[in-house]
Amino acid sequence: MAFNLTKYAVGIIGKFKSTSLANSYIFSPNTQNIPSSSGKCFSSQVTKNLMEFFDSEENWTKGEVKVGRSWKKEELRIKSNEDLHKLWYVLLKEKNMLLTMEHEYKQCYESFPSPERIDKVKESMFNLEDVVRERNKAYWLLETGQTGERPGKVVNNQLGLRYFYKMNEHIIPKASNNKWWKNRKFGFNNKECDRFLSFYREKIFLEKRKARNRDKNHVLGLLKRFPDMDINVLKEQYPHLNIDGLRMSRKSDPHLVPS
Repeated sequence: MAFNLTKYAVGIIGKFKSTSLANSYIFSPNTQNIPSSSGKCFSSQVTKNLMEFFDSEENWTKGEVKVGRSWKKEELRIKSNEDLHKLWYVLLKEKNMLLTMEHEYKQCYESFPSPERIDKVKESMFNLEDVVRERNKAYWLLETGQTGERPGKVVNNQLGLRYFYKMNEHIIPKASNNKWWKNRKFGFNNKECDRFLSFYREKIFLEKRKARNRDKNHVLGLLKRFPDMDINVLKEQYPHLNIDGLRMSRKSDPHLVPS
């Protein structure tokens, strides 16, 4: 199904299509030639005008756009800080393009092709941030003995649920900051919260038990169908199960006939 841009987008493109960026464009020629084996997951091209916010026209009529996978942390750790800085803006440009195209497809009541591209770009940016945070922690630990991260602590909210609260700097002292105390109410002390926590913990326990029983029955089925399969592979895939005990179970016996 052909894709048509809205009148608003067509007007913007017609007005600024000839507008080019300055010579000091943020992408250097070296950043445009990224090998395909490095896990690139972007499909937009460098046009140096407002068309940067839109995908190439050849993809407008496609029902599926084939792209690569997201960047892994192992691949990002071997890159320099300069390469990570360039790659971040490449991913940011790709994310803006995909969000713009998704919005235009919704305006035209069309299905956005390959929406998983947005998730791949977000995953790549998340992994890149983790790698940069790892390097910052290593630097601060070496220089000052501290991580350099914003300090925080685990607290309970008004429902009794625990979460990690990141501290901020304030001009007003904590004891006199009524606005902070009004918005950040920690702790709980009532019977309703205790009852809620008991049901909530019971729900989590039942979900974990169901997942464990599901994996257990799956492993028993595999052992019954394939008695000569590699046990080490099962131990690596299901470390929370006693594979040796399940192997000795009567339910995993391929010659057992259920009554």
